[in-house]
Amino acid sequence: MKFKIAILGAGNVAWHLAPALEDAGHMITEVYARDLEKAQEITERVYSAEPKDDLDFSESKAQIFILAVKDSAIPEVADSVILPENSILVHTSGTMSLDILGYSSASYTGIFYPLQSFTKGKKIELDEVPFLLEAEDEETLQKLKKLAKSLSPLVYTVRSKDRKAVHIAAVFASNFTNHMIRIAEE
Repeated sequence: MKFKIAILGAGNVAWHLAPALEDAGHMITEVYARDLEKAQEITERVYSAEPKDDLDFSESKAQIFILAVKDSAIPEVADSVILPENSILVHTSGTMSLDILGYSSASYTGIFYPLQSFTKGKKIELDEVPFLLEAEDEETLQKLKKLAKSLSPLVYTVRSKDRKAVHIAAVFASNFTNHMIRIAEE
């Protein structure tokens, strides 16, 4: 199953996910950023996405809306976005719970969290990245699994509390390793 997807955000996660999702056969319909130029930077990397600087997606053909913004911006953007009926809104945070999307206009909500640090311009093999998923209902979860499996075979269903613990452990492991390398260099 291939999906029509809108990306809300133009940071590191969006920079990597948009072309990867398109390469997997999905269609990126729009990319939102408060700064239209930042949205255009992402849309230039995919075939036919429209850059947007407003949160009215009521006429969008997208089925899944991926909220790839800073954790602190998730509540505001989720509350402000206007979505079409039967849409799925997911965030990509490792620390925010599913209920943070509860006040959105989305019919269905979920979490689509790639367990990876992202940096624009740095190549990442997404087929080696675990995706941790959560959804409020089984049908949404199955759609998110299909979407994630189009990018990586490493797909897991994880509750918010457990995902946060995994995220913290991963950050600690990554930062500790970097710290030890820096000490060794000195």
